[in-house]
Amino acid sequence: MLIRFRVANHRSIRDEYELSLIATEFDEGAGRETGLKHRGRDVSLHPALGVFGANASGKSNLLNAFQLMRDAVRGSFADWAKTPEAVPRQPFKLDQVSREETTLFEVDLVLGQEPVRYTYGFELSDEQVEAEWLHAYPHGRRNVWFDREAGRPQSEGGEFVFRGEGFKGEREALVKLTRSNALFLSVGATLNDPQLTVIYRWFLENLWLVTPGRDVQSRVGWTRRLLSHPGGADSYHHRIVQLLQSADLGVTRLDTDPETGEIRLWHRTADGGETPLDFGSEESLGTHAWFAFLGPMLTVLDQGSVLLVDELDSSLHPTLAAEVVRVFQDPRSNPRGAQLIFTTHDATLLGSEVLDRPLNRDQVWITMKQQSGETELYPLTAAKPRKEENLERGYLRGRYGGVPRVTAGEIVREVSWQEAEA
Repeated sequence: MLIRFRVANHRSIRDEYELSLIATEFDEGAGRETGLKHRGRDVSLHPALGVFGANASGKSNLLNAFQLMRDAVRGSFADWAKTPEAVPRQPFKLDQVSREETTLFEVDLVLGQEPVRYTYGFELSDEQVEAEWLHAYPHGRRNVWFDREAGRPQSEGGEFVFRGEGFKGEREALVKLTRSNALFLSVGATLNDPQLTVIYRWFLENLWLVTPGRDVQSRVGWTRRLLSHPGGADSYHHRIVQLLQSADLGVTRLDTDPETGEIRLWHRTADGGETPLDFGSEESLGTHAWFAFLGPMLTVLDQGSVLLVDELDSSLHPTLAAEVVRVFQDPRSNPRGAQLIFTTHDATLLGSEVLDRPLNRDQVWITMKQQSGETELYPLTAAKPRKEENLERGYLRGRYGGVPRVTAGEIVREVSWQEAEA
């Protein structure tokens, strides 16, 4: 499971910020036990976390930071070799100092049947990997597998330092094969080092990003592939049909058109019968959105991995979006500890008279754009909200920040002025 994520100098995120999934004293029972302890206390992690904020406040950039880190780990060995003196990164561009500073990414993970915490991170410049590190914490004690720092003098150990016997791989051979613009983790995993492969595989199997409206067709294909999954097609077929029916879309069953091979969703008719609709041309955008969401959701639930969703509310009704959150929150529907990190504008997910609040207070984070154009990220709990507090009302009234600085009628007055001047 993901414990926390740290990022600095990526797009609008100039300063260093940390997104934590650790359950706090504000937790109301959603946290999952990890088997880890900190200062004698059990560490629990949240299975869901929502990031709220105004338009252009940096919510999407936060999820993009996860993706860039994932892509770097997966592709630096081969893909970055095509441009050996450059590193693909996106530093904060609104001041010259940040353009010249490094970009930072770091994750804390808990992995294994006998849970072990790992910390892995790196810093990038435009030309090379400036720093990289991997620490393991067996039995709660830090073990530095490797520590990399470009330009470190040989008198202090050189670029790569290995401390103790924690990392047992072919150190010298891997160092010789690691270019200045490649991650040591990527090199080691590509060459089948068993220890580094464990961390590398986490990046292969996690941080799937869903961007409603932009990747719908690819995710429709994802759901379709589950329907023909070797050894599991019948199970996925049943689960997908049940979830389509639960969404109140009028769907009765699902099959394949014998002539075209395309999937068909059957719908109830007024006379009590049923009829199929052409999926591509006759089904609603809402049905497409929910069908496309099921593939990624079921996959991460089955794998116990991390799903990132940008603008969860953009194509799902608030009631359905709240149900998605509850799927991850409930141990019965999420027994493998999958995690959902999503961005949204939908304040009803903070609780209202219509929807019971699906998130704890410490599962809510806020992004706010400062006057300098940079993003500020902080937890809702920084405002010390009371347990019985109406979070939806407080958020919309700006008590916690993260709402547009627009007064009622301001845009109307601007459009009216433009019309008058025309």
